[in-house]
Order: sequence, then C-alpha cells, then structure tokens
Amino acid sequence: MTEKHKFTIIIQEEPEGGYTGKCLELRGAVSYGKTIDELRENMKEAVSLVLEALKEEAQSKRKEIIEIS
Repeated sequence: MTEKHKFTIIIQEEPEGGYTGKCLELRGAVSYGKTIDELRENMKEAVSLVLEALKEEAQSKRKEIIEIS
C-alpha cells in the first residue's frame, strides 16, 4: 500500500481565465488549469514530478539526518 501525503495548494484565479496553483511545501510545484478540477489533477502531477526529482537528487548526494525539536 502506498503512503498518502497531503500538500497545501494556493489557488489564484487568472484575469485571462483559468487558475494557477502553487504548492506551499514544495518549491517548484506550480501548475495551471482551465478549471479547479483540471488544476487539481495538474498539481498532483507537478507535485509527483518534484518529489521524484528530489528523490533522485537525494540518492546521488551524501546525506545526514538531523533531529529538530
């Protein structure tokens, strides 16, 4: 079973029509849709692509885990 994650998307209505979305938790996860439903699906894809890129980058770099209280 895959783990589900929740992300916060800021939605802005565009003057020329449609909507843009930006994920607060993942810089670079941005998309556009003609409708809110289309934007939602496009944002899922954008978030997935950013997460995959981050995963690939993390695998190729030296890592250390730190704990913050």
